[in-house]
Amino acid sequence: MESQVRGGTRWKRFAVVMVPSVAAAAAIGVGLAQGALAASFSVSGQEFKVKAGHLEGTGFAQYGAIDTGYTSTDGKTKTPRAVAVSSFKHAEITNMCQSVKTEIPLIGKTIYLRLEAGPDDKHKVIAENLYIDVAQLDAEATFTGMEIGVAVQDQSKGPAVRKGDGVLPGGFAQQADSADLTDVEQTAWATTAGTFKLSGLSMRLGTSATMECF
Repeated sequence: MESQVRGGTRWKRFAVVMVPSVAAAAAIGVGLAQGALAASFSVSGQEFKVKAGHLEGTGFAQYGAIDTGYTSTDGKTKTPRAVAVSSFKHAEITNMCQSVKTEIPLIGKTIYLRLEAGPDDKHKVIAENLYIDVAQLDAEATFTGMEIGVAVQDQSKGPAVRKGDGVLPGGFAQQADSADLTDVEQTAWATTAGTFKLSGLSMRLGTSATMECF
């Protein structure tokens, strides 16, 4: 970790800054098991991968939360999942790739869905009030005006805590005026946004594993 001027903080791997939030998410899981919290945000039984060449965001916050998700695509059993919610009031993304792997038992094949958008600086993906429920993330990251250890209910730089998220109001959170991430690779359970503009959108299906983003 190295400090930079004007309140900037840079981590070689964004996973380093995620560790406290994941620990907070584990604590939330205990509260959920004891009936102290409700987990009402429901996700599918499939993670998906997202890769981006560059993400510029303002109004950043991150905190631990719980999603309720199916354990598989059969839709029969649900289980709580600890996630680190990364949120941005405004985000601009270039060279974005999203992929989902789905095994189809009836035909004995694996199908890949791949979506690409934001091919260059003139055609970016633009999102407002963006929330990403992250299971894993690696990137080169620089934060400006970083504050680590604020209470979830008191974070003010990022969007308000999403309605329905299972969080501990006095739990651990972190926030920053802005975040600049490059070479982003993440696995996530869900993404929500107030608006999501996908310039240069391309989507395709296939059976080759090379269709995954990474």
